[in-house]
Amino acid sequence: MTYCTRHTVELQCHPTTRAQSVRGIQVQVGWEQGGALALTFSLTGDVVRLRIPTPQPSRRADGLWQHTCFEAFIRHEGEPGYYEFNFAPSGAWAAYAFSRYRDGAPLAQDVDPCIAVRRAEQQLELDALMRLECLPLVPLRARLQLALSAVIEDEQGGLSYWALTHPPGNPDFHHPDAFVLELERPEATRVSAPAEGGKR
Repeated sequence: MTYCTRHTVELQCHPTTRAQSVRGIQVQVGWEQGGALALTFSLTGDVVRLRIPTPQPSRRADGLWQHTCFEAFIRHEGEPGYYEFNFAPSGAWAAYAFSRYRDGAPLAQDVDPCIAVRRAEQQLELDALMRLECLPLVPLRARLQLALSAVIEDEQGGLSYWALTHPPGNPDFHHPDAFVLELERPEATRVSAPAEGGKR
C-alpha cells in the first residue's frame, strides 16, 4: 500500500481487560494517491493463541465487534455526527452513521472497503482502503478526527479492548474524547485523479 501522507500510532489495552497473547497493536494511517483513506492495523504477539476469523469473500455483516476486529471512527472536526467502520480478518465489514453519541444506524451507502489480511505466527496485519466521497458528514476539505480501536478475542473467548485512548470507566470506543487523531487531506489528494485500469 502506497501512502502520500502517513502517521503511525499505538493502541493501548483497556486496563480492565487482559491481553496476554498480544504484545502491541500499531496503526498506520494515511492517504493513498487519489484520495482514499488507508489504514494498516498491525498486531504483534502469539497470534496462534488468538481466535482469528477464517478468510471469506468480502461482505457486509453486523456484530463483528463480538470477535476479533479492527475499527475506525471518523468525524468532521467540531461536529457531533460520525461514522463507524468495522473490519474483520475474515474480510467482513460493517459501516454505521451516527447523528450524535450512539444515536445511529447502518450506513445506507455501500462504501465497500478493500480489505487485505496477512497472517504469520507472530503478526497479524489488516489493510483497509476506503473512499470517503459518498459520506455527507465528512466534507471533501474537512479536517477529520479519528478514533481507532480493536477488539481481540483469545483462544478461550476472552476479549481485550484497544484504543488510542480510553475515557474513564468501561471500554467505550464511541466516547467523544476518543477522537484524538487529527488528519488533514493533503493538497495533492483533494482533486482525485482518475484511477488507471478502471475501478478498484
